[in-house]
Order: sequence, then structure tokens, then C-alpha cells
Amino acid sequence: MNGISIFPTISGTAIKRALLIGVSGLPLMLAAPAMAQDTGSLQNQTGNPGPVQPAVPTQANNLSAEQAGTPQDASAAPDQALGNAPQTDDVVVRGLRGSLQRNLDIKRTSPGVVDAISAEDIGKFPDSNVAASLQRLPGVSIQRSGSRGEPTGITVRGFGGDFNTTLYDGRRISTGTGGRQIDFSTVGVDFIGQLSVLKTPDVSLASSSIGATVDIAFPKPFDHPGFRLAATASGSIQDRAGKIVPTAGILVSDTFADETLGILSDFIYTRRDTDTNRVYVSGWPGGFYAPCQLTPACTADQLAPANKTVVGWFPQQYGAEQQRVADERVDGRIALQWHPSDELMVTLDNNYSRQTISTAVYGFGIWFNQSDLRNVKLDDNGQTISFTQAGSPTDFTSAENKQVLQTNQTGLNVKFDATENLTFEADGAYAKSWLNPGNVVGSRNGDIGYGGDLGTTLGITIDQDSNKGFPSLTTFGPAGNQGRWADPALIGSHVTVNQTQQNTDVLKQFRALATWKQDNLTIKAGGQYYDDTFKFKNSSTFTNNYWQAYAGYGAPSGRTSGYAPLPGSLVTGNIGLNNFISGFKGSLPPSVLIYSPVAYQQFLTSLGNPQTTNIPAFNYGGGVNGFTGAFDQQTDPGSVLTVNEKTWALFLRVNFDADIAGMPFHFNAGVRNENTNLRSIGQGRVPTGITRSAADPTLLSLSFSPTQPVTTKSNYSYLLPSVDARLEVTDKLQLRFDASRTLTRPGLNLLTPVLNVGNGQRVNALSASGGNPNLQPYLADNFDVAAEWYYRRNSYFAVDFFLKNVSNFIVGGVTRQTINNVVDPTTGQPAVFAVSQQVNGPDATVRGVELAWQQVFGDSGFGFQANATFVDTNKPYDNTDISQSGFAVTGLANSANFVGFYDKNGFQIRGALNWRDEYLSGFGQNQNTGSFGAEPTFVNSSFQVDLSSSWDITDHVSVFGEVLNVNNNKQSTHGRFKNQLLDVFDYGRRFTLGARYRF
Repeated sequence: MNGISIFPTISGTAIKRALLIGVSGLPLMLAAPAMAQDTGSLQNQTGNPGPVQPAVPTQANNLSAEQAGTPQDASAAPDQALGNAPQTDDVVVRGLRGSLQRNLDIKRTSPGVVDAISAEDIGKFPDSNVAASLQRLPGVSIQRSGSRGEPTGITVRGFGGDFNTTLYDGRRISTGTGGRQIDFSTVGVDFIGQLSVLKTPDVSLASSSIGATVDIAFPKPFDHPGFRLAATASGSIQDRAGKIVPTAGILVSDTFADETLGILSDFIYTRRDTDTNRVYVSGWPGGFYAPCQLTPACTADQLAPANKTVVGWFPQQYGAEQQRVADERVDGRIALQWHPSDELMVTLDNNYSRQTISTAVYGFGIWFNQSDLRNVKLDDNGQTISFTQAGSPTDFTSAENKQVLQTNQTGLNVKFDATENLTFEADGAYAKSWLNPGNVVGSRNGDIGYGGDLGTTLGITIDQDSNKGFPSLTTFGPAGNQGRWADPALIGSHVTVNQTQQNTDVLKQFRALATWKQDNLTIKAGGQYYDDTFKFKNSSTFTNNYWQAYAGYGAPSGRTSGYAPLPGSLVTGNIGLNNFISGFKGSLPPSVLIYSPVAYQQFLTSLGNPQTTNIPAFNYGGGVNGFTGAFDQQTDPGSVLTVNEKTWALFLRVNFDADIAGMPFHFNAGVRNENTNLRSIGQGRVPTGITRSAADPTLLSLSFSPTQPVTTKSNYSYLLPSVDARLEVTDKLQLRFDASRTLTRPGLNLLTPVLNVGNGQRVNALSASGGNPNLQPYLADNFDVAAEWYYRRNSYFAVDFFLKNVSNFIVGGVTRQTINNVVDPTTGQPAVFAVSQQVNGPDATVRGVELAWQQVFGDSGFGFQANATFVDTNKPYDNTDISQSGFAVTGLANSANFVGFYDKNGFQIRGALNWRDEYLSGFGQNQNTGSFGAEPTFVNSSFQVDLSSSWDITDHVSVFGEVLNVNNNKQSTHGRFKNQLLDVFDYGRRFTLGARYRF
């Protein structure tokens, strides 16, 4: 045998055509296939590294037309980036250990620092998506969605989010998320061919990622000629949701017409339900207390601004909620290939995905104002650890949230071998992504409760670090009556918020490449063009002030507006808060209410049109003009943004092989020039007045000037060189040196040319945000020095020292300033807004070391993978700095992963342990209105254990199971100090049982 055949060929033309037509007929064909898995034993085991085995699948951007048409299970990878070594008939490694060997070979023979995971390996990971699989690699960590526990992004060597570029088959993909990075929860691991993480750049591919470039490779028909069929089905259940939900997929592939035509298509449906408990503090603004606030009472004179001299941080809003999430995803793909001769390969493909996340939220929330706090106690850091607040209102919240993220990409690739030495390639693609297309309403919110005469002299105690506990309420309930905490007879209507973020991203790209290969020399030259247009728009009931239509809580609270008591039929149940976050200390009220925000809004609408009928519950004095009964959304002009980027790139890459003192030496040098033109269009307006709500004294309404379009243009050009050198000291030991310059473009949301002041404002929490369309990219000079010891087959140890000198860091500061001299009605003075803005700022150095160890114990079936990353910077965060221009490198954390496995005779079991230390994720909190700039958000250290197992019943049928988050890990975050809890999410365990079939 020359390789591994994943799908055995069968006959049966009628079956083949029926399956192909059935799967291909799906609209535009949906996205990407997980290889079926073979297992077996290691034959001809030796103590020395074996010959390089073929990578499955190879990277499309490195292939000639002839090589693209050669079956991947019968050919060695043709480029050094994937391993160019002679074939062998004496070693056949199958299943998990086969995939590990291929991953090792890719790492070993790449000119730069590359880690990879091939299909069989991914298919057996106990992971929900691509990001979860990638975290097994050295230097790669993940970020999770708190509400779902799903990995949504990756951090590579401390750089996350927009610092990493993700490609599909070497192409950039569009994303409607609002950033440049993709949401990895939209990409399933099923039916994917290979993942490659390029930690040093390939200038012929991209140099626009300081962190790493992730290339997701999908299979093509001629990768595995003949008829192929793979199917998978499973059911999963989260321990708290208590409902089994399905996942099912099918892949069909065939080549025909004398092996000149091929078609592959696949479809997969994924559903995951998660009930997550959350306790939160929306923000810890820093400010100043008057000394009298450390006592039970203050006079008005004592509270004058000049007397506020005590530094302190306080919780802006505190609450708890349960989020019930249904995550549905449809992925699919169709790939057509025409291979009329060895010299020509034409590939047309389409990738489609649509993810719908529906979330029901039930909780409570309590708002605090720093000036209203009494009996304040502070720790040595100035952190508030207890206080009371008289007249505290209580809100019971409910929301129905929906997010639809849809992406479709169509691409055409042509490879032509002009001569034995010269290959031309042309690749073009069009992609579009939508966030909440059509008439999707992103969030429908209900907010009911009591305040005013029923407001509580509420007490709170913060006596635990954020990874151990949450704040405790010491008094609560209407007028302090804890027994009537959730009494429907006292509960009235409050605010009603609907809002929808709608984004689109249209990406057009073209790449031309010429490759010359002769003897030990390879030259690549070409160019790329990107035209990327992002559009943003947010609509809400904040904009038209309809959110306050029935604010006030009603008569039981002593208010003249607000409907109370609400019909008892609206409340359909409750959720107990006892032992709400297992293993965390803290005291919560007894329960929250279950009610539908849609039914609540429909009830208020049924009261009639307050413009034509007198409705006592309506907030006539709250500036709610034009409201006729329906809670319609209105577009916020300040949120409307169009950003167009056009980038031209030219590149040249030269590879040559030589000997130095009898040692094979591989050298790669390249240069890439990128020129970007940017155009940013927004709508500007300024506030002209502020009104305090009579219904709820904590609410403010703003009036604005007419909007005006604002357009800015900018451009920049950078030369991005790279050098990679690899010396094979012995047949087991090799050394590396890599140097490069890379860039990362600013976040799209930072490029708006206007100052945006929202209408949904609260007393003592006025805020605004300003963009900067002239921001320059981050620039990094990168260096790697590595040693890799491949001491036996399927086993190695590697150490890689890296250093990144990053300039043009974008720093976000929060300044307190007046805008258009509007007056704050609560003070009678010019209103002071907390304004967030960004500028290019300081430089920083990031340095670290990656350790990787892979060991397979002969033919025993046992083995492990282990890696650890230690990273540091010369610009760490200083929590004692209360200036408004604080700066630190974000995302840096030590991490370690260990995967132990047994794989033999068709049975596999694997345990994965993943640890990441505490790290600074960014600046800014949900409520960031303090006096000391953008407050930080830290993610606490986490440790999660996952298990998976599979058994091949026959050559065609296997069953598998997995348990995610065996140890019930929680995700928690904190602010400037460890006892400033921001969020703790308890997303529980997930159990999956399924079967795979290959034909």
C-alpha cells in the first residue's frame, strides 16, 4: 500500500447518481466535510523517524495542476511546506496515530513554524468546533462564549481576535460579526480536511496577521477519486437543559467521465441546547466618594464635587440570570473539478453556513449610583466591599434574543502547468456575510419591577475573589420585605428595549501566482487584490425613546406612570437561585420570574394609542413622542457606518536547498508589499438637550441636531519581508530561525468618522464613543529560534523561543468631557460624558517560549501529546495606575494542554486537559463610565477536562461518545482587582453519543 484509502470504492451507478443529486440539490450547497476515520496498527515499527508520509489533504495553494489531480492517499505532499519526501511501501500507519504522524511531518518539513491537524485527528477530538480543536496546538488558546460555553475565537502567542487571519482554502472569508475575525462556533469540525496554523508568514498567502494565519482546507473530488460516501449522526444533551438534540451530516463524492470530472457535496445540521446560569456586575466605574459617604448620612453640601476626595470603585449594576440557548447551524459545500489533462485543473466551489442562536433570558438587576451609596467600606485598593443604598429599585428582566449569522462564498481556481518547471495559478472568490438579515429582531426585552415607595435600603457585601464567589445582597425585597421579593401584586411595568444590530460584509478577492521549480530552487511571484465593504446599522427603541413608554412601576410604587399590577397570567413560573453557581459562595434572592417579553409588550400595546386615548399608565412626561402603541425600532444614525478597504499586494518568494558541512539546509526568503486605501462613511449629530424622566429619576432622554453625512479617506503602504531557515543537524535534530514583519489592521468598529452619543442614557452614567478612521495598522517584527528533536517515529520534542516587537498599538482611552454644552438636569451644570476614543500609541515587546512533546509508546496503542506556552511582555498592566491613558498588552497568558490516548484494534479513548492562566482580555466593561479611563476586563484562569471514545464495529460503521467539561469548569471575569467580579458563567457538561458510516 502506498497510502491510506479513507473511502473504499464501490459500484452502483444508480445509487451514486441519486445520492449526488440529492445532496447537490441543496440551495447553493452547504459547507465542509469531516473525513471518515480508519484505525489499525503500526507495522514495521522502528526506533528511527520513518519517511515522511503524505499529508491529507494537502494545501491547495502549494499544488501544481498535476499534483492537484493526484489522489492524496497515494502521493507525497509536493511542497516543502507539507513534506516533499520519497514514497514508501513498508510503513502503513492508520487511524489516530496515522494522523498524528502526518501532523508531525507537516511541522517537521515546513519552511516556517507551522502546526497542523489532519482530518482523522479532528474527527476524533472531543471538540465542538474548529477553535476547540486548535487549542490542542502549542501556543493556541481559546475564548469561549459565556452563555454557551462554545469556543468562539483563538489566541495565538497572546494575540487574539483581529490579530489572527482565518482562510478557507487559502482565501480570506467574509464575516458579519462586526470584526475582522470569524466566530469559530460557525465552523464545525465535521467534514473538514485539515487545519494549518502558520505562526510565521507565507508571503505568497498573507502577511496580515501578527498572531497567526489559520488555513481551513476542505476536500475536493480528486483528493479521493471514485465514489465516496460518509455519514454521521449523533445526539447531545447538556446536563441542565435536559433535552437531547441532534446532529447529522452526509458527504458524497464521485469522479467520472474517464476521471476528468468530479463532484463533491456535503451537508450537516448541528443543534446544541445550553442552559447557563450567570451572575454579573455590569461594570466597576472608578470615581470619588465624599468622606461622609463612609457614614450613614450626608448633607447636600457634603456631597458637593469639591468634597469628593476618596478614590473608590463601585458596582454599577448587579444581577443574576439564566440563559436558555438554542444554537442551530447548517453547513454545506459543493465542489466541482474539471481535470481534462495533467496540465490543467479547474475547481469551482461554494461554501455556505447559517447559524441561528435563539436565547431566552430570565433574571433580575439592581442599579447603583455612586453618589447615593452610604456606609461605604473600602479595602486597601479602594475597592468597595460593602455599602447601603436607600430607595434601590428592583427589576425582573426577560429577553428573547436572536442572532442569525449567514455566510456564502463562491470561488474559482485554475491551475495550469505551462511547462515541466512553470505553473500558473489564478484564484478568485466572492463572499458575503449577513448578521441578522431580513426582518430579524435581535432582542425583545421586558423589564418589570418595583421602586419609588417600595425602593429598598439595599445592602451588598463583596467578600470573595471573582473565581470563588459573587457579591451578597444583605437586604432586598419591596421596602425591605424579603418575603414579597417577587410578589406579582406589587410589580409594575418599567422599560422596554428592542434592538437589532445588522451588518453585512462583501468581500471580492483575486490572486495570481506563477511558480518556477528547478532542481533545488523554487521561485513564486504574484499579486493579490481585496475589495472589502463592511456596513453596520443598529436599530432600537432607545433611538426613539419608546423604551420609556410605560416606565415608572405604577401605583404600588407611588408612581403616576407604569401599569401595575400586571396581569398574573403573564408570569408563567420562576427559577430558583439557591446554589445557582455551584462551588461559588455568595447570597442571592430566592428566585427570578419567567415571563415572555413578547407577551408583555403585546399587553402594553393592547392598552391602546396614548396619542388618541388617555392611558394613565403611559409616561406622558417622559419625552416619548410619537408612540402609538407599538414598540417599533428606529435606526440610530450614529451607528450607521460603511467602511470600504481596497488592498493591492505584490509578493516574491524564493526557496532553495543546499548543504552546509554535509547538513541539509533549507532557506526561504520573501517580500510582500501591501497598499491599502480606506474610505469611511458615517452620520454625525450632537445632543442639543437632556431631559430627566418623571417616571423613573434614573432615566434620561436626549434630543439631537439633524444628522449630516461624514466621509473620510486614508491610505497606507507597508513592505513586509520574511526569512525562514532550517538546518538538519542530524536525521533527528533540526534547528530553525525565522524573521518577518507582519501587520494587523484596526478593528472595523474603530474606524467610524463620527462621535456617537446614544439615547439610552442613565443618571451619572452619560457615555459616548468616537472613532478614528485614520488609525494605522499594528506592525510587528517577529523572530523565532527553535530546536526540534524527532527521536523516533510519531514522537518528537520541540522548543521554540519567539519575540515580537509591536508598534502602533491602538490604545482606547476614556475621557470625561462636555459635548455641545448641553446641561445635565440632575446637576444644572454642563453634562459630562465618558467618551471612548482610540489612537495609535506606544510600542511593546512580547516574548515567550513554546514547548511541545508527542510520544507514542511503540505498538501498545498508548500515547500522549503535551505542550506548554509561557509568554511575557515589557508592558504589563498596572492596576495602581488611575490615569486615563493606561496601556497594557492584552491576551497574554501562560497555557498548557495534555492529551492522553489509547488507540488500537479499532478502539480509541482520549482525555484532553486544557489550562490557561489569568489574562487581560481588553479594556472597557459593559458599564464603563468612570473617571479613570477604560477599566480592564480580566479572564480568570480556567482548567477543563474533555473525554471522547470511539469503536469501529465494522470496517464501515463506528460508534462514538464524548463528555465535554467533565470537571464542570466555570468561566469568570473580573475588573481591575480580583474581587471585582464582572461575570461568572456556569455552562455545565455536555454528553454526546453517535455513529459514523462510511461506504
